[in-house]
Amino acid sequence: MSQTEIDLVTAEFFGAFDNRGGRTADLERLRRLVLPGGVIVKTGPDFTVYTVEEFIAPRRTLLGDGRLVEFREWETSERTDIAGDVASRVGEYRKSGILDGEPFEGGGVKTIQFVRTSAGWRISAFAWYDHP
Repeated sequence: MSQTEIDLVTAEFFGAFDNRGGRTADLERLRRLVLPGGVIVKTGPDFTVYTVEEFIAPRRTLLGDGRLVEFREWETSERTDIAGDVASRVGEYRKSGILDGEPFEGGGVKTIQFVRTSAGWRISAFAWYDHP
């Protein structure tokens, strides 16, 4: 059951950014999925460490101001290791959308750390790397 629950949390996480068909990206759900003290890391040349709030703010603007539309991300493969009340997931993902009027596609790798809480599995940290 734990794998299924982690799969659902992961799908909900990726779905938070979806603004296809004129819908509003539901970034507020990240406050529920990620623990309040969760650590979020973007790797690569623009290496950045975020709190949940620091991560949400610029994405709310980007996904809500019309610059990035028809956007979605989805997992294409994953490996999840569960040990009691902790789990680690490494997954490849793809993304697509229209940024400043130009279609784009990309992808990368995300690693997500989970912990089981009284409210179910939650994300304690995640990091990602976008393929060049």
